[in-house]
Amino acid sequence: MKLLSGKVAIVTGGSRDIGKQVSLKLAEEGASICINYFNNQAAAQETLNEVEAIGGKAIIVKGDITKAEDIATLVSTCISTFGATIDILVNVAGGIIGRKLLPEIEETFWDTVMDVNLKSVFRVTQAVVPHMTNGGSIINFSSQAARDGGGFGAVAYSTAKGAVLTMTKGLAKELGPKGIRVNCISPGMINTTFHNTFTKDEVRKNVAAATPLRREGEASEIGDLALYLASNKSSFITGASIEINGGSYML
Repeated sequence: MKLLSGKVAIVTGGSRDIGKQVSLKLAEEGASICINYFNNQAAAQETLNEVEAIGGKAIIVKGDITKAEDIATLVSTCISTFGATIDILVNVAGGIIGRKLLPEIEETFWDTVMDVNLKSVFRVTQAVVPHMTNGGSIINFSSQAARDGGGFGAVAYSTAKGAVLTMTKGLAKELGPKGIRVNCISPGMINTTFHNTFTKDEVRKNVAAATPLRREGEASEIGDLALYLASNKSSFITGASIEINGGSYML
């Protein structure tokens, strides 16, 4: 029997990179996936096609998860398609938006970074939890930046991700008595379009060279960890932030 047979999952930002791999890994183990995407319908459709190619079930739902009405649509569409219970929520969506030093940060930029990375997690979680039951699993995404402050120009992003880590611990205490686990994945340098866009090649090479495993991580490796945290294999783990960075940062 598959690990997630009969389960229903929402994956925000589930159409590309880490989100895509999370969607595929959960679907491969039997979960029905509601894949949220923001504006790249082609990427979302490609992910849906790949899920179906491995025998999985999924739908794609467009939505800006900084907006309450779009979140409501995401949740209601998932419920109307797969049933009243949502067993797994993976809050992948987020982004650095841009690298800015302190003198360059306008209030609107700060608010945007907080909305995309922090408020979105709060709002989606708040909307999904009423549909979760005993055995539910919420997986948030923080970052190594939450631990070490991130790279140059990432103070807003690292602050938001630090808050996600703290919120994870608070939610784990609040939701634990209901049988809902809440954990956090904190990736280091992962080979994704995020770093293709916002991190210079020289910096990436230097980080990889300084990492004990001497390489970047792959999105599929993050997907494997998300699968573990979504399943009963991790049934006594909650409130944890699992660092996955090849040893570049050790607690």
